[in-house]
Amino acid sequence: MDPVTTSESVRPYHHGDLRRAILGAALDVIAVEGPAALSLRDLARRAGVSHAAPAHHFKDRTGLLTAIAAEGYGLLATALDAAGDLRDAGVRYVRFAREHPAHFQVMFSPELLRGNDLELTTARSLAGGRLRAAVSALPPEGRGADTRLAGVAAWSLAHGFATLLLSHNLDGQVGEEDAEETFHALTEMLFRSPRP
Repeated sequence: MDPVTTSESVRPYHHGDLRRAILGAALDVIAVEGPAALSLRDLARRAGVSHAAPAHHFKDRTGLLTAIAAEGYGLLATALDAAGDLRDAGVRYVRFAREHPAHFQVMFSPELLRGNDLELTTARSLAGGRLRAAVSALPPEGRGADTRLAGVAAWSLAHGFATLLLSHNLDGQVGEEDAEETFHALTEMLFRSPRP
């Protein structure tokens, strides 16, 4: 018998990164059952660790959900960072929601979060800054005189579309069409940016 295989087969189950394992298990639960189904004790059982282990990283359920939201805003900021213009930023927002539905659900449920958490507020500000920059880059005729309201309109369109998409309320309207292409067409109707 191979000694390496033997050594690995008797070694106790151990996480190299328990924090990441708990976050991953929590995201799986949220994606299927929603955030109300989260229990640190259940997540510990899923991860194969003591019921107290998750509390070392997150303190409590609110801390865990806050960490998920902060991670989500960081991922969203990274996705938006590569946007070429406002339409592309909107498409990337919708793509983020489709690829990270559990993050997306938690990020916009402030009643579940520790709102003054530094990691959360920093990541949220970074993502918001990316959206504001995309709106500000539009010429005045494409956004109107009030950049702030144009930003609210752009965010409302992207967030509303993503939310309706994730809740399957657009299944009949979008059907087999590519959701990102459909969203791009919607932004083209409402926000004009200069063609190269």
